[in-house]
Parts: sequence; C-alpha cells; structure tokens
Amino acid sequence: MIWNQDLAQLEIICKQLYEATDPAQRLQAEKALIELTESPECLSKCQLLLERGTDLDTVGGISVCPECSLDSQSLTSYAQLLAATCLTKLVTRVNPLPLQQRIDVRNYILNYLASCPKLEPFVIQALVHLIAKITKMGWFEVRKDKLAFREVIADVTKFLQGSVEHCIIGVMILAELTQEMNMADSTRPLSKQRRTATSFRDVCLREIFTLACTLLREVLAKPLNFQDQTQHSLVMHLLKLVLNCLSFDFIGNSADESTDDLCTVQIPTNWRAVLLDMSTLQLYFDLYHSIPPSLSPLALSCLAQLASVRRSLFSNTERVTFLTRLMKGIQRILENPQVMT
Repeated sequence: MIWNQDLAQLEIICKQLYEATDPAQRLQAEKALIELTESPECLSKCQLLLERGTDLDTVGGISVCPECSLDSQSLTSYAQLLAATCLTKLVTRVNPLPLQQRIDVRNYILNYLASCPKLEPFVIQALVHLIAKITKMGWFEVRKDKLAFREVIADVTKFLQGSVEHCIIGVMILAELTQEMNMADSTRPLSKQRRTATSFRDVCLREIFTLACTLLREVLAKPLNFQDQTQHSLVMHLLKLVLNCLSFDFIGNSADESTDDLCTVQIPTNWRAVLLDMSTLQLYFDLYHSIPPSLSPLALSCLAQLASVRRSLFSNTERVTFLTRLMKGIQRILENPQVMT
C-alpha cells in the first residue's frame, strides 16, 4: 500500500508539473522531481510508474512489484513521461548507473515499447530518447568480452517486422540515435564525442540509410492511403531518418562553421554503390509525387542533400549520369507546379 500511495502522489506531481498554471505549484513539482531523481528509490519508482496500467511482468532482468497492476486507471501519460525523464537523468549524470543496470534499463524500455506500441507520441519520443542516450554513452563499453550496445539494428528488427505502430517506433529509435550521435554533448570531451560519432558512422550509418530506403520502397510499392494516420506517420519518420543520415557530420567539421565544406555532403567512399544506383535518387522523386504536401518538404530536403554529395565520390562519367537524372527529376517537379502548392 505504501508503494501505491507514493505512486499516486507522484502522479499528482506529474499533473502539476505539466499542467499547473500557478508558478509556485510548478516550482514545487520541479523540486519534487529533483528529489525523485536523487533518491535511491528512483529507478524502482520509475519502473512502477511505467508498469501501472500494463500487464507486463519482469522484463529485461528488472523485477516488478506485484502490486503495480492495481489502480491501473490512474496511470497517466504524464507519469510515463516523468519516468522516462528521470531515467534519462539517471543514465546521463556524471556518475551514471552501473553498466549492467543500464543494459537492463535499455532492454526493459525496448520490451516495454514492444508491448505498448500505442502510447502517447510524446511518451514514445521520451522513451526513444532514453534508448539513444544509453546507447551513445555506452558505445565503447564492454561486457563479457562483447561491446554492450552495438546491436542497434538487431534490436530494432523486431519492431520493423511487427505492426505499423511497431515499425514506426523502430524507425524513431534509429532516427533519434542517428541524431543523438551527431550532436555535441557539453558533458563529454569533444574528442570522445567525435570518436563515438565516427565509430557509429563506420559501423551502422550506411546500413541504417539503406534500410530506410528499402522500407520506403516497400511503402511506395503498396497502395498509399495517407488518410490513415499511421501510414502518414511512418513515411514522415522514415524521411526524417533518411534526412538525419544524409545530414550527418561525416568528417567532423561542424565545429568550424567557417569552412566551405559545410555545404557539401561528405559521403564516405563505401557509400558509392548506394549513390551510383540511380534508383536511390529516383526513389525520392517518386515519393515527392506520391505523398501529400505536408510531407513533400521532407522529400525535397532529402533530394537537396543528395544533390550536395561531394564531387569526388564520382568519376566524370558517373557525375554526368547522376546530374542528368537529378535535373530531369527537378524539371518534372517544375512542370507540375500544382504538386508544390
């Protein structure tokens, strides 16, 4: 009963934190959040906030209180968001959780998302962000002679093979991780951040990009119904994933904003085969003409990045072929101005 009383009080704090208009009430709720984050019971309480209202049992090596299913109707999206926020603070503080606990938390959140794919979008985003943070910060950590957080695509495969809702979550994980790996972190040395980003680029990025292209082709091959919000959301997140891949700081020059190379996409040489396949470029022109105006700016942004690929990636003949296909695609867009409205 004590646990349930504590959780009920936390849920009230959540409502105050995200809905209160009284500054004093919000300040009190923020102080309670800080106290929760610093409490030795933070991890357990976050688990229980997520578990309330679900039918999940022990997941990812983390035990669940048998009372957590009581009062399931009191579970709110705000409580789930609070739990995700607190867990993110736990794994990113100066002295983070031990490696095994971080592995357990990550596995738990992956299983939680797989079991609850219809959470509120802002809750899913917060949990996806947590997974990305854990993965990035532990990228070089080893457990039992194995890198603990490198099986990124394998972890997401079960989502991509599931329902549309599951597939969206899988794509969101990849998009958030790609963006997170590309961002500077003020709490970590720049050299370590660059080393992590470079390793991610070499190990995962090309495969993530080709996977996103494959999924977009599969979507385009089926009858499109963008009145279906899930299909609309899937294409949107896939295009954001592609854009994150193509906007990646491939050579680490973002720190020097004066360089002319910032206008050029420095695609690695081992991506040549992907870019020389003209179906890759054509895919985004076809998508542009097939998707609603709400999504077409994303397709255009992907095309702009592809048009900015470094010249040295191609031979002279290859570049002529690439530019010819690009110009024909642009001409078709300009000949159909109604598509741009």
